[in-house]
Amino acid sequence: MLKTRITEALNIQHPIIQGGMQWISKAELTTAVSNAGGLGIMTALSFSSPEDFDQELKKAHQLTDKPFGVNLTFLPSFREIPYDELIDVIISNQIKIIETAGRNPEAYIGKLHRENIKVLHKCTSLKHALKAEAIGCDFVGIDGYECAGHPGEDDVTSLILLPLVSKALKIPVVASGGYADGRGLIAALALGAEAVLMGTRFLMTKEAPVHDNIKQTFLKASEKETLLLERTLKNSLRVYKNRHAQKVLEMELNGAGLEELAPLLSGMLGLKSLKDGLVQDSLLALGQVVGLIDDIPSVKELIDQIIETAMDIISNRFKAMTQ
Repeated sequence: MLKTRITEALNIQHPIIQGGMQWISKAELTTAVSNAGGLGIMTALSFSSPEDFDQELKKAHQLTDKPFGVNLTFLPSFREIPYDELIDVIISNQIKIIETAGRNPEAYIGKLHRENIKVLHKCTSLKHALKAEAIGCDFVGIDGYECAGHPGEDDVTSLILLPLVSKALKIPVVASGGYADGRGLIAALALGAEAVLMGTRFLMTKEAPVHDNIKQTFLKASEKETLLLERTLKNSLRVYKNRHAQKVLEMELNGAGLEELAPLLSGMLGLKSLKDGLVQDSLLALGQVVGLIDDIPSVKELIDQIIETAMDIISNRFKAMTQ
C-alpha cells in the first residue's frame, strides 16, 4: 500500500484520482474508481440542470459507500451556468472533495470550507499554484503540457513543472498529464506529488460511457496524434488529431476569431460523437499519454495493475539497483 497525505486526507486506499471528463465522468465510472480504491470524480457540467446533477449524485451514492468528488470548471461557456445552484447540490449530497479548474475559485472557498468540503484546484503553472495555496485551496493539481484538455499557455512538461511546484508549496500536490501506469505513479511520487490524476487512461476502460469506435481508435493512436487548438484565444486545448480538429486549426491559423469558431467548438458535438462513435466529427480531448495505452481493462483491473507495477518497482527494481 502507498500511503500519502492525499490518501490520508481523502480516506482513499490508493493515490490515484480519476479526472473529471465532460460527458464521461458520470456515476458508473466515478463509483467504479472509488470502489477500486481510488477517488472517482463526477463532472457537474455534464448535466443539463442542477436537478439532473442531483439525481446522478444520488445514483452514485447508491453504487458506492466510498468517497468520491465532483469537478466544477469555471471556464468561458456558450451557456449560462448556475454555479451557486450546483454548489448547493454538492453540499446537499454531502460531497467532501471538489475539483475546481479554470478561473479562480476564491469566491466559493469560504462556503465550501464551512461545509467541510476540501478544494483541489487544477493549475498549469507555478504562479497559479502559489495563488491557489494563498487563497486557501487544500490541494493543487498540476497539469503538465502533455495533458488532455487545457494545458495552459506556458508549454512546460510534467517532469519540470511538478518538482517546481512541489518544492514551492506546503499543501499536497496532485500530478496530471502523462500518467497511465505504475511507472508514472512512482515517477510522480518521486518528483514530489502525493497522487496522480488520470483522464485519458480512465477514458480507456470498460466502464467509461464512450462508444467502442472511439476507444478502438484511440487504442491504435500514437503519442503524436494530438494537437493544440485555441492558442490564439489564449485557451489552449489538446485534442485528438482528427478531421474536425484540423479544420479548426486551419481556420484559426487563417485568422478566425471566437465568433466564427464557436459552432465548431461546441461541446454538444463531442457528446454526439462519444455516444455514436463518430471519431472525425468533433473535438475529442486526448492526452499524449494515449501512446502508452494498449488495452481497455476494467477500472479495477487497471488500478490493481498500476499498484502491482508500482510496488514491484519499489520492492524489486529499486532494491536490486541499491545492492
